[in-house]
Amino acid sequence: MIAAAILIAFVDFVALPAERTGAPPFAVIVASDSDTGRITRDDAASIFRRKQTFWKNGLRVQPVNLPASDPLRQAFSRCVLGQAPEALEDYWRQMYFQGVLPPRVLESERAVNLFVATTPGGIGYVSTCTNDPRITVLITFGDVPNCPKRTAVCVPLQDS
Repeated sequence: MIAAAILIAFVDFVALPAERTGAPPFAVIVASDSDTGRITRDDAASIFRRKQTFWKNGLRVQPVNLPASDPLRQAFSRCVLGQAPEALEDYWRQMYFQGVLPPRVLESERAVNLFVATTPGGIGYVSTCTNDPRITVLITFGDVPNCPKRTAVCVPLQDS
């Protein structure tokens, strides 16, 4: 009985919803015609680390980030990738020498919405969902306004 309570407390501590970490809630979005199916937090991490470069249907994945200083980018990186954007700089330097570039950076959530809605294979994250039929919500972290619930939990932060 005690072991079960400890295990539940550990799981509750390790896999935290976005709102429990103090991070702003967000949704991972794709173009509605991307035919990507469902993805997990681990899938999103692979996509944004550029380890998965194609969707299951053969379409090239086109991830976009907000600027590293943006609070939503900070929340996304910590929650999905397990590290702050600054902690990933060494990773991207190493990937650069393997011919892999980081995701494109867009200046605003509005730009992310527009990019995802109009780019085959586009994927990004936003703090509020729109009623744009060209965009589909894949997963949500926290209670995201105007979004369907497709709840996932944050990964614990890794050492830099």
